[in-house]
Parts: sequence; structure tokens; C-alpha cells
Amino acid sequence: MAERGWSLGGALRGLFTSPTIDEGTWDDLETALLGADFGPDLTDELLDELRAKVAQFKTTDPADLKRMLREALEERLAAHDPTLTLSNRPAVVLVVGVNGVGKTTTIGKFAKFLTGYGRTVVVGAADTFRAAAVDQLATWAERAGVQVVRPQHAGQDPASVAYQTVQFAIDNNIDIAIIDTAGRLQTKAGLMDELGKVTRVIEKLAPIAETLLVLDGTTGQNGVAQAEAFFESAGVTGLVVTKLDGSAKGGFVLRVQQQTGIPIKLIGQGEGIGDLTGFTPHVFAASLVP
Repeated sequence: MAERGWSLGGALRGLFTSPTIDEGTWDDLETALLGADFGPDLTDELLDELRAKVAQFKTTDPADLKRMLREALEERLAAHDPTLTLSNRPAVVLVVGVNGVGKTTTIGKFAKFLTGYGRTVVVGAADTFRAAAVDQLATWAERAGVQVVRPQHAGQDPASVAYQTVQFAIDNNIDIAIIDTAGRLQTKAGLMDELGKVTRVIEKLAPIAETLLVLDGTTGQNGVAQAEAFFESAGVTGLVVTKLDGSAKGGFVLRVQQQTGIPIKLIGQGEGIGDLTGFTPHVFAASLVP
């Protein structure tokens, strides 16, 4: 995580109040973008585009450059549709990700987010390989005010818990079933085989509406590398980026979406139950470049 108090907006503030655009402006903008975790390739791409626009419009006003930067970011952020596909009843959402990214807490926050829109929700504790995960999920479900389906006995097969959760949703006319999954087994192949089994069992009852991969925004590119197996094998339909406190690492959001071709659908910007929100490119670009 960047130092406390650092943000892209703060780093840019002085740059856009200077009297003119000069080489120092471009150097400072490059430093700000790299500091916000845009990465060298995307930073170079943005700088080339902005230099071309500044030349095209023959402007020397930093306010014009600021507007161009915000528009360039918004255009890229909006290249993928962030809409959650939850029209099925029940809409089944599989939540995947490596251990430690905040997957279980994200499920609790997502449940709260959905109940805020009047949806009924049940969560399924199918991460049965980690004893603490079931109790942790139950605690977050209670905070969110939703029901939870637990394993009926220690070591119950995860696919069985997932099946029971979807069946519970069907029997009780619940709108959305969110299924927690394991984040680590002894091998990647074992983990993906287990997720494949969960998927096949669920789809005997209902199609999977979304498979959301949770990424930790503070780990940047390392987090993406850790999640490669999920991209390749888990049929991911959307990304959830957590731990985005302020805009310090905001560039990671754009970078991971461009790199994977998978849309960001939710972002978490705090520790509270209400700190997960839908992703809106216009709003996020404005928060990066206020």
C-alpha cells in the first residue's frame, strides 16, 4: 500500500495548477501514474495519447490536460460492461480467489449490498477445507442480515454444501445464492478440479449467473499472478477489487481490467459492512482525477 495520505489526486493537484504544460509537467504526471500502480506499459500508453491530444488541440493549459486525462481513464474503464447479471431466480453467484484476499468478508459485504436493493440472499459456506471459514462467513452473514447454509458435518464435501445452498434458495424463494469456495488446496489442479465439481453440481439445479474473482488491490501485479489459475480454469465473469483505500492504488483497477479482459464489477474501499459498491467508470475516473 502507498504511504498513508498519498493519492493520485493529491499528487496531481500541484501539476494542474501550474501556469503551463512543460516537460516538468509530463515528468510529474509519469511519476504520479506510476505511483498509483498504473504500471510502466499503461503509463507510457496514456502519456503518448495525452501528448498527441495536447499537440492536436494546441493547448498549453494544464486544466485541459487534466480533463483529457480523466476522459482517457474513463474511456478505458468503460471498455467492459460492469453490470452484474442477476436476473435468474435464484441467481447463483460463485465467489473465488486465493486465501487472504478478503473473499469471505467480501461475501458478507456483497450480501449487504444486495439486501440494500431489496434482494433476498442466502450464503453457502462451501469453503469446508478451512475450519475458520465457516464461522467467519456465518458472522458476516449475521452482520448482513442474511441466512447461511453451513456444512452438516465436519469435512463435508464442498459441492454438497453448494448444492444444499441452491436448493435452500429454490425452496424458500430466495433471490440470490452466494457460494463461498476454497482458496487453496495442495495443488492448483486440485483446486480447479474441486471448483469444477462445485460448478457441475450447482448446475443440476440452476445456472451460475456470475463467477466473481476477488483480488486484493494492495498486492497489485503479484495478486494477478496468484490468481492466474482462476482466470484460466474457473470461468470468471467479473472481478471484485478489495482494499482500495483512497486512490493510492487506483491504477491497478484499470490495469487488471485491461490485462485480463474481464470487467470490474465491485470495488471495496474500506473495512465496514457497507464498504463494497458497484463499479461505475465515470465515478471512479472522477475519484482518481478530481
